[in-house]
Amino acid sequence: MKKFDKERVLLAVAGPVIALAVAFVLSAIVLIASGKNPVEPFALMLEQAGFSDIQVLIVNQASLYYIAALAVAIGFRMNLFNIGVDGQYQLGAMMAAVVGAHAALPAVLQVPLLLLTAVLTGAFWSGIAGVLKVTRGVSEVVATIMLNAIATSLIVYMWKPDVFGVKVGNNSTTGEMHESGWIPGIDMGAAGEIYGLVVLAALLGIGYWIVLNRTRFGFDLRASGASESAAAASGVDPKRMVLTAMLISGGLAGLAGLPILMGDTHTYSLNFPTGVGFLGIGIALLGRNSPVGIAFAALLWAWLDKASPELDYHGFDKEIAVIMQGLIVLSVVVSYEAVREWGLRRQQRRVGAELAAGHVLGATDNSKKEVAGR
Repeated sequence: MKKFDKERVLLAVAGPVIALAVAFVLSAIVLIASGKNPVEPFALMLEQAGFSDIQVLIVNQASLYYIAALAVAIGFRMNLFNIGVDGQYQLGAMMAAVVGAHAALPAVLQVPLLLLTAVLTGAFWSGIAGVLKVTRGVSEVVATIMLNAIATSLIVYMWKPDVFGVKVGNNSTTGEMHESGWIPGIDMGAAGEIYGLVVLAALLGIGYWIVLNRTRFGFDLRASGASESAAAASGVDPKRMVLTAMLISGGLAGLAGLPILMGDTHTYSLNFPTGVGFLGIGIALLGRNSPVGIAFAALLWAWLDKASPELDYHGFDKEIAVIMQGLIVLSVVVSYEAVREWGLRRQQRRVGAELAAGHVLGATDNSKKEVAGR
């Protein structure tokens, strides 16, 4: 491996490692300040990761986080901040559940229908922000935040019994989906089942890497994110790329809830996971928008979620996991900036050394020519 490649790998790994280390240290300080053992909570959560049933829960939860983080990462690569992933995710799951409860097609048609419904719903919702940005210059941050609030109100409206809602006790649901829209899981025996759509999450990660790194569209997307003016000079329409990136990001976000919807709950209700889109932001940051990095970050987040309830039985607050997640996000921002500055300084020193070496070599050559001329 070339020296330059080794340095790139080092820079890519250094940020997440520093962020995690700082987050763990700060979490330990919080525990010490509250009079708790700073090591035992982490040991307990690590112990939980060794149980097969917890491992299944972690993988299942990570599949939701992974898809949501990919949706965020698409926006990041285009220099867009799609904060609306959570609203797009919830609306996508809601509409897929409604269609699944009212359409009864054979599985070979029902499953693609539900996937398409979720993708189109998420893309439509993010497309609103995309259109506002390219036509009126409205910040996607502001637009998607407002759309999240509208999405929440729209879901509450659709839960009304005279619309699509079905009351089950005190719970508002969309009614149970027809079985043709269920995705069988991967049986792990006594440990439970892994969602069948975990496979979809993996395929999306592979597709994300191929599109961004092996296609002209991916190059145009990354070029537009790096410099709109430079991309425009090369023939790329920046506004078209902004809208396309928002549509793809929203489409992916719409799929984020389907692993649990089609593999477990089979209905969209008040108990459906919330905040997945916001967690996807931190996961995408920690994973540095890399499909492999995001996968590890999603597993880490899922581990913190599923292992932390054990803390309640040992006198610790399970909210320590939430504190750690917040500290990881803060540490990511600081550590990545520090690593970036360090990398720039190394590049500057390397260029300076190369220029100095070239100057010395040139001076030596000139001296030789002068001696030969005499």
